[in-house]
Parts: sequence; structure tokens; C-alpha cells
Amino acid sequence: MQNKVRKAIIPAAGFGTRMLPATKSVPKELLPIVDRPILDYIVSEAFAAGIEHVIIVTGRMKGAIEDYFDHAFEVDATLRRAGKNPLADRLATATPDVGSISFVRQQQARGLGHAVWTARHIVGDEPFAVLLPDMLMVDHEPCLQSMTTLHQRHGGNVVAVERCLPEEAHKFGIVSLKQTIGGALVDGLVEKPAPGTAPSNLFISGRYILQPEIFNILENQEPGAGGEIQLTDAMITLMKDQEIRAFEFGGRTFDCGNPTGFVAANLHMAMARADIAAGISGEMHALMTPLRAIA
Repeated sequence: MQNKVRKAIIPAAGFGTRMLPATKSVPKELLPIVDRPILDYIVSEAFAAGIEHVIIVTGRMKGAIEDYFDHAFEVDATLRRAGKNPLADRLATATPDVGSISFVRQQQARGLGHAVWTARHIVGDEPFAVLLPDMLMVDHEPCLQSMTTLHQRHGGNVVAVERCLPEEAHKFGIVSLKQTIGGALVDGLVEKPAPGTAPSNLFISGRYILQPEIFNILENQEPGAGGEIQLTDAMITLMKDQEIRAFEFGGRTFDCGNPTGFVAANLHMAMARADIAAGISGEMHALMTPLRAIA
């Protein structure tokens, strides 16, 4: 039996430049997918996978994230005075238990690897998960839950991978794999390879389970692509001593950090809702039907 993955880091300190101007005043992680912030879906995925403690790494102007996961006394009281007890109960049930979420501030924007490193004291000496907050991953079984099952069987490190178009491989962290009796192991990693040089079209899609030794590597990690401390570079060093296993995710992933992925995620999640699917379908039909010429 491998050590249980009890803690998860969600790096949420980025500026969300791809979603400007909306993110001038609203953290990108709180932009709504239908009627829930993106980050709410990610936190729920973590808890559904058995995570006991979520650590959200924030930055300047991200105080609204902490407020969102707090109990809103004024909203609760107002709803109950108005007789809207079912809605108040639903909001109260969705609020995480006391002590199940911590916040740590990344005081400098130095990349994903640095964001993960800032949570080292809360994680301690145990395996942990990392979930990117703008990658909404949808399947019948949550992605992280499938990964924790794999980790329980084999231990070590696990990354979720998906396939992209070969001509888009330069946009991602790309892996190459070798097949073993126990499954696919990562034998190569490169962050945003130059066009035409990628070793495969398999990219790391936003979910990780990592061993705590990576914190020591990140401590002295030199800046990589974009002048930032890259988690991928630290994982390359980690691979010298530990296996990294690949889990190929078969569901749908929406990059909610760009307008196309954000709108697609809203449509997908809306159509999955029995209470609004018919109305959304009607709107989509009207949008796709050519307007009649005025006589």
C-alpha cells in the first residue's frame, strides 16, 4: 500500500492575461462556468479524489478567492429571511469544512515551479497532487481520482497526459513514453519545444501527483522557458531517481484560460444540466439558423 495522497496544491496566482479585460478586477479562477467559478470545479475534483487538505497559492488582488470559500453569513441570513432555505442550505453544504483549505501567497510571479514550491511547508514530507485551475477536465470519473488509484497501485509520480495536434506541440509541456509491464513511464520531458522538434504529441494536461523530493529540486532550480521556474524542468531532474508514470486522460479538457476554451466549457457544462439544457439548446439552434430575409 502506497502513501495516500492527502494534500493538493492549486496554483492560482497568475494574472490571467489571456482573459483580459475581464481579469483586470476578477481573478480568472473565479470566472463562472454556468453558475460556479472555475476554481470551484477544481476544488471539488480534489475532494472527490479523497484529498483532505487543499492549498491554494494566491497572489496580489486575489483576496476574493479566500472570500469565496468562506461562509457568507450575510448571504445566508438574507436568503433565510426571504424563505429561500433550500438555496441557503445548498450554499452551506458547498462550503468546505473548516481547516480543509489553506492559502499561501506567491509574492513574485516566478512560474509554476515556484508556485508549487511556496506550499512546501504545508505539504511536508508526503506525496501531493497539483491541479491547474484553468484546466477543467470532465469525465465520468474525475481525472485526479483515476490518478490516485494508479498511485495507490504503483506509487511514485503520476502525470495526466493527452494528445494534441502535432503542429501545436510547441505550446505545451511534451512527454515521450516507454511501455513497461506496469504501464507507460515517462522517459522524456520538454517544456514548449521548438516547432518541429517535439518528441511526441502527448502533453501534460494539468494534473500531477508528485513526491516531496521535488521541493528540494525546486529550491535551486534555474529559470527555464520564459525566464520562469518551470515545474517540468524539476521533473526532468526528479526522473533521474524516480519513475514518473503517465495516465492518459480520455475525457474532455477545456482550457478556461482562453476565450475559446472558456466559452466551450460553459456550453458543455450547461448542456449537462437538466434544468437549463433545453433553453441553451434552443438558443444554440437559433444562433445557427440563418436569419430570414426581410421582404
